[in-house]
Amino acid sequence: MKPNIRDKLLYAAIILVLIGLAVMVSTRNKAANSADSPKANPSPAEIRNAVVAGQFYPDDPGELGRAIRYFLDDAVVRSIESPVALVVPHAGYVFSGQIAADAFKQVEGNPISTAIILGTNHTTAGFLGASIWPRGAFRTPLGDALIDEELAEKLMATDDRITFRRELHAREHSVEVEIPFIQMVLPNAKIVPLVVGSADFDICRDLGHSIASVIKGKPVLIVASSDLSHYPSHDGAVLSDGHVLRAVATLEPQKVTQAISEEMSRGTPGLSTCACGEGPILTAMFAAKELDATHAVVVSYANSGDTPLGEMDRVVGYGAVVLARGPGESDVSPLMAKEPESSQSPLTTEQKHYLLDLARRTIDRYLTTGTAPLARPTDAVLYAKRGAFVTLKDRGRLRGCIGHMTEDRPFCQVISAMALQAAFNDRRFQPVTEDEWKNLSIEISALTPYQKIDSPDKIVIGRDGVLLRKQGYSAVYLPQVAQEQGWNRDEMLMHLCEKAGLAGDCWKRDAELFIFQAEVFGEGE
Repeated sequence: MKPNIRDKLLYAAIILVLIGLAVMVSTRNKAANSADSPKANPSPAEIRNAVVAGQFYPDDPGELGRAIRYFLDDAVVRSIESPVALVVPHAGYVFSGQIAADAFKQVEGNPISTAIILGTNHTTAGFLGASIWPRGAFRTPLGDALIDEELAEKLMATDDRITFRRELHAREHSVEVEIPFIQMVLPNAKIVPLVVGSADFDICRDLGHSIASVIKGKPVLIVASSDLSHYPSHDGAVLSDGHVLRAVATLEPQKVTQAISEEMSRGTPGLSTCACGEGPILTAMFAAKELDATHAVVVSYANSGDTPLGEMDRVVGYGAVVLARGPGESDVSPLMAKEPESSQSPLTTEQKHYLLDLARRTIDRYLTTGTAPLARPTDAVLYAKRGAFVTLKDRGRLRGCIGHMTEDRPFCQVISAMALQAAFNDRRFQPVTEDEWKNLSIEISALTPYQKIDSPDKIVIGRDGVLLRKQGYSAVYLPQVAQEQGWNRDEMLMHLCEKAGLAGDCWKRDAELFIFQAEVFGEGE
């Protein structure tokens, strides 16, 4: 049967309605994807997924959020009115997280619409320009940080050396590790990721000019991502990094290149670079000067040797710097040498409480976030170089005990480092778990310098701890061990030999013996 006129009109009406709906949906989609509207759901090709989550920082959203919040709560707070740019480290959070937080704390809650992140090219040799990620988002465990596509497009239009090279971003960590901090302190800000491929003075000047020209008068923050010295000793890093950071505080880029050149020619053992992000730092300084920056504040400094998991003989340096406009003077006070106070007096109640709390916070934060606090007491006595043991007990039973006897490290840092070692690296026990941690108590033994003795007769049980060395083997007992075990002197020495892996009577022939005393205190006392 052929359709009549009425059916034809009905079919036509239905088709017109469907066409109208299609046009409406298409219009809405175009509006949602326009440059004036943020993309709630960027396409997969426009999303740069996290590649160092679980390595440089926690990959669990809850752990990551807690880690950053802890760092921000511990951060240095300075009164800086109009921040223009930050210099921020980009190492693993367990090493540089606190210094990064010190920088980002200065802009927390500020009305900043976009953060331009200047990363370092660690992965692609021969690239001299700047690679921008122009669309979509960078994804972290905390969610998607949307790209400011309009600003990215304007930057690309200013200089043909600003291009999109996906391989520059694919494995680069220096941009990625800054984003979770930005998501926490500036939750509504967009980002513009730029990997700077060169420290060439002219290229950095031109890139800084391009950035300044498109953001002048806008609430945009520049973040220069850079660690400082790589692989000198702790003391070598302090000297090199101090020289470079003082140069940054002058706001004169040429002084930074001069300081780096001088340090590299000095021949400091182990020093391979003074600033892996020299290009980002120079670019940020050039841009900041065009944006009327008047002063720079070094908020904080540390190197990996200052952290509980760092070694003192091979470190990487980290600095937090704010470049700002308006009233204010450049400040490098965190770089001033601090002389620790050495005291033979017993520790005060406040000092004991600080050290016990530091040990507990260190273990707790490592268990819950994989990071650790940076020991920064205000009491100069706690920076004196001193040995110590940290002991963990489960309702009176030993659960872990490790110490550091050499007087080569600040006392507060020894406590946090030995707390981690006692909890997770005492070979006699399994690592402490989060479930059992609440039942453990902490005891600290603050040591006096150890002295070599020529006869075991000089050992006083209950007063002296003993260190035994023989044939490359060694073992130590704290002063309280013999009393707790009910041993006399000979029994203690027999067990000490066996602990060293030697025969029980090894102490009687050609063994070196050292004694020391300890101030012992614990939680609940």
